[in-house]
This record gives sequence, C-alpha cells and structure tokens, in this order.
Amino acid sequence: MIDLKSYASRTDKGPYLQINEDNVEVDLVNKLYMLFDSFGGSSVGDKAVFLVLDTIKKFYTRIAGDPEATLPFFYSPKYLLEGNALINAMEYAHFLLKKENKDKEMDSKGGASCIAISQAENILTLAATGNCLGLIYSKGNMKVISNPDNFEFISGDFYDKEFVTAPASGFGLFNDLHLNISEVRVNSGDRILLLSDGVYARVNHKEIKDIILSEGTKSSDKIDMLFDLANKRGNMDNQSALLLNF
Repeated sequence: MIDLKSYASRTDKGPYLQINEDNVEVDLVNKLYMLFDSFGGSSVGDKAVFLVLDTIKKFYTRIAGDPEATLPFFYSPKYLLEGNALINAMEYAHFLLKKENKDKEMDSKGGASCIAISQAENILTLAATGNCLGLIYSKGNMKVISNPDNFEFISGDFYDKEFVTAPASGFGLFNDLHLNISEVRVNSGDRILLLSDGVYARVNHKEIKDIILSEGTKSSDKIDMLFDLANKRGNMDNQSALLLNF
C-alpha cells in the first residue's frame, strides 16, 4: 500500500488574462486527483469546468465505493474498478456538458481539457482528454505518462511549441469523449506532476526535472518556479500544476 505523502497545487489566471478558467482538485478521502484547463472564455469556460469537476466527483464516488455497481456506460476488465468508475464519471460529465451546450451559440459553448487520476493502493489510473501533460519522476528518470492530445505532431513545425498546443479533444468539444487511459504503478519516492499548457508549452522536460529535484525547496515553491519560468518566456495563458509526492 502506497500512501500520498504530500502534494502541492496551484492554479492561476496568468500574467495577462483577467479570469482563471483552469482548476485543480485533490480529494484525499477518495484518492481522486484532477487538473483542468478549460476553454470558452469568461463566464463560459470556468462554468464548464465547475460542471465537469462537480459531476466527476459525485459520480465517481457513487460507483467506486460500490463493488456491485452496474456501470452504465463502459466496463473493461483491463482496468480496476476505480479506473472504470473514473472513465464512466468522465463520460457522464461529458454528456451533461454537451446537453448544457446544445442550444447555445458557438461563442457561448464551454469545454475543458483534463487529466484525472484515481488511486487504488499502488496503482494509478490516468484518464486524460485534451492538452494537459502528465509526468512521473521515478528511480532517477522522468517520463511522460500522459501525452497532451493537441496539434504538436501534425503542425509540421516543432520550433514554437506554444503555438501548437490547442486541444484536439476535450469535454464538450466533440460528440464522443476521446480519452487516453493508462495505468501506472507508483513506489515510495515517486512523484507525479500534472501541468496545463500554460506551463509545459514553454518549459522543457530537463528544466522540469531540475526544478522538481531542487533540494531544500518546498513543493509549492517548485511549482512557482515553473510558473515564473514559463511567464518569463512569454506565457499569456492560465496556468495550473499539481505535484503528488508518494
């Protein structure tokens, strides 16, 4: 059994925008960890995130806490009960957001990218949609465990990464919810880092690793360092990060 020893999170409107459409949620009781990056604009994206976040939390706890639960949308024996519950909670949130958006004009429709993690002992199930990044630092190595679903690899130009991180999937974006699912075994000393594109688009993996490993620095200060570095390089977007220390 691996317990979460500590965590740090921050979500911020960034240096330019007037409202923060991002969000971070840590549910220690149900071991559910989520990071969101919404789109749609003021009073649109932020409302979409609240709907999605609230729905996932409520729906996940109903299913994950009941081994006899009948999963209404999706079930795969490949994933743990908690993983199946998370997928279904996200599908239901997508359904409700589509319903909310149905009769609205295009400029009033909201959506969101997300990485959500459910923990069952030492296994994490990650379910992601949109343009958020998930990393793990384990045994001296930093690896990607959840790639952003964006236009980076079809843009034809890798030089200015910040221009190709628009989401290619997400809550409320298409009729179907496109999820990237993975399971990760964590050990004592491992660290999981979730980032929105307001951070990762302007900071490379070596710089992230160096900051995460900086000795004598609090986890919250490490996140501040990542935000500051991205902002010095021209970030104008909302920013969110969640660091889980196992």
